[in-house]
Amino acid sequence: MESWIIDMRYATRRLLRRPLYTLLAVLTLALGVGGTAAIFSIVRGLLLEPLPYESEEKIAIFWNRFDWSEAEIMMLRPDWPGFAAVAGYRNEALTLDRPNASTQLLPALSSSAELFRVLGTAPELGRSFQEGDDLQGAEPVAVLSHGLWAELGADPAIVGQRLRLDGAERTVVGVMPAGFWFPDPTVRVWIPEELDPDNGSGNYALVGRLAAGMTFESMGGPLSRITSALSERFTYSEQWDKTRNPELTPIRESLIGSLRPALFATAAALALILLIACANVAALMLGQVDSRSGELAVRSALGADRRRLTQQLIAEALLIGMLAGVAGAVIALAAFKLLIGALPLGAWAESARLDWTLFAAAIGFALLAALVVALIPTITLWRGDLRGALTRIRNTGLGGRGGRMEGGLVVAEVALAVILAAGAALLARSVGKLYAIDPGLEPRGAAVLDISMSANTSPEERRQILDRLIAELGTMPGVAVASVTQKLPLRGTGDNWGIAIQGRPELPPTTTATRLVGYDYFDALGLELRSGRSFEASDRMGSGDVVVINEALAEKYFPGEDPLGRLIGGGEGERIVGVVENASEASLTDEPVPARYYVYQQSTYTPENQTLVLRTTQSQDPVALLDAARRTVERVAPGTAIREATTMERVLADAVGPARQLMRLLAILTSLALVLGAIGVYGVISHFVQRRKRDWGIRIALGLTPSEVVRQVVGRGAALVATGIVLGLIGVVVGARLLASLLYGIGSTDPTALAAAAVVLLGVGVTAAFAPALKASRVDPAAVLREQ
Repeated sequence: MESWIIDMRYATRRLLRRPLYTLLAVLTLALGVGGTAAIFSIVRGLLLEPLPYESEEKIAIFWNRFDWSEAEIMMLRPDWPGFAAVAGYRNEALTLDRPNASTQLLPALSSSAELFRVLGTAPELGRSFQEGDDLQGAEPVAVLSHGLWAELGADPAIVGQRLRLDGAERTVVGVMPAGFWFPDPTVRVWIPEELDPDNGSGNYALVGRLAAGMTFESMGGPLSRITSALSERFTYSEQWDKTRNPELTPIRESLIGSLRPALFATAAALALILLIACANVAALMLGQVDSRSGELAVRSALGADRRRLTQQLIAEALLIGMLAGVAGAVIALAAFKLLIGALPLGAWAESARLDWTLFAAAIGFALLAALVVALIPTITLWRGDLRGALTRIRNTGLGGRGGRMEGGLVVAEVALAVILAAGAALLARSVGKLYAIDPGLEPRGAAVLDISMSANTSPEERRQILDRLIAELGTMPGVAVASVTQKLPLRGTGDNWGIAIQGRPELPPTTTATRLVGYDYFDALGLELRSGRSFEASDRMGSGDVVVINEALAEKYFPGEDPLGRLIGGGEGERIVGVVENASEASLTDEPVPARYYVYQQSTYTPENQTLVLRTTQSQDPVALLDAARRTVERVAPGTAIREATTMERVLADAVGPARQLMRLLAILTSLALVLGAIGVYGVISHFVQRRKRDWGIRIALGLTPSEVVRQVVGRGAALVATGIVLGLIGVVVGARLLASLLYGIGSTDPTALAAAAVVLLGVGVTAAFAPALKASRVDPAAVLREQ
């Protein structure tokens, strides 16, 4: 212990006498440590900690999510083979009205009464749902999240009180504990749905708890009995047949499995940054060992053994590690917030928490990195004759083992940087191909406001509200056209209705995307009319019902004929008056789906959730218009809540997916890796030049030209970088699967992306080697020989 204390004091004095070396080593290591600790904290919180449910390994999500109907749930409810309990649920958005407060919109979940029995989580206050809460005529109740309860004043007596949710009074029967969420952390309130056994609309997802003794592997028989019961009671079209390919997904995989690729790719990238930082600091320490070769040889001659010399190196590395750990913890604080904003976490960004483990992780990673760093110079001490090994670098330059060791570190740095650069290039190529897809609409110059009207209002009142909003928003300065839709393109599947074509009785049961829109919807989104006409002001309730279809529907149901004037639907039907171009109704990469559009002024169905679309003038920025649009909505329709105000370009960016955000993050990390790699190349080549200073002087004295000196030194750096590039590309090929799920339109070994990464790294490496090469070319032979 005494020797360790002495060596730590000696290491402190050495570091204080070399502030530049100390600062560079600590900050380099701290950058890698801070980023790694931050991503570890996020990964641990989202992927490694248990979900807030009892025995989560027994909970499964059913196939065909959000396609189950109340009729199917009620039919199967008496006996779910193989399950202890099964619940149906769907997402909601409820308005909360309180005295002396503006209307608040709450993300909510509507479910059957079994939900909390399936999840196995007891409330902190009161009770959860009980049998009968979801029957028609039951008293309306609600269970609050811990966050909403705290927002409402954290009153323990809230159980039994009534809240006005979506225009209806509901009794609060329970409050869930802190940290509980389902199906994502944004949900603030859970309400039981009044199930109707005659409702065949598919809006629900199913979650079930396996019965005692059952496993996922043993559920084949029970699932067969479920599909048999469904086929006996219901008739399905091929498009929506639930009896085919039944499958259960573990709840963790279903809810947060989509986060894994982005989180693991980011964790791998930051681990590479940490390894690059370790290689840099190890190279710095090797330089220090080389500069102390005479001192170490003398101390060895005076009796110091390899163990004690190694201990001094470890003491210095640990001291650097502890300083880097403290600095890394500070960097991790900032990196944590940056990563939360940069990663495609969606709703789960709220569940990522900053706690003391972040600091513990930073210190732990720093000390581990310090030991790795100390391992490199320690190897030079234990290889062969101590004095010979420590002095060979200075005396013979290139032939010394230290030169090979430092060169190996540079090769490793470059290889790691190539992996990062290739990942960023692959994502950039993929994102570019996604943006090259024509969504069929013009996202530029369009503002979007998602609104929720009270469920207590009648369809007629909602249509009147929409009329007023469109009229007022259309007169705002900078607005060219205002319209509305109940389902905006690029926001996933949903709102599919059955279709019948008059005169085509042989058509099998099928559905198409169905949209209720305003008069100027196509102009607001930039959808081009291919034939016929759009909606007109004369298309109102009582006039002949009309419909506009897209090209995909025309091609599928009216191949080789003009669909204008044809009737679809039952009764008197709706007359097709126009055909518009295809829009990406569900997702950006889907094939065009048949879609039909109705004007809401002719429909008795007017849902409370709507999306206002504003096409701005050429001089108006849509982002700058959002605040004014918000104020207009609040003034014209005070009881209407705004869920989100954004732009269509942002909607398109979200549709591009997590690759877009991850691409930006990897681009930043790649830039950092390039800087660290350039520093490593510069340092090693500078040390190489310094060791061979006498050699260069003699060669120049014998007639070697300065340009040839530059060529040889730069060639040395280029050879190291090229070796690293080759190894890095091999690493990309081996680990390509990590990014495969995030790519579109290219392979994970796309030659263009890999070539771009290689060229960038080669350019950075050669540039970094050029400065010490110029220094070597300017060596004064006379001065060098006098020094010797």
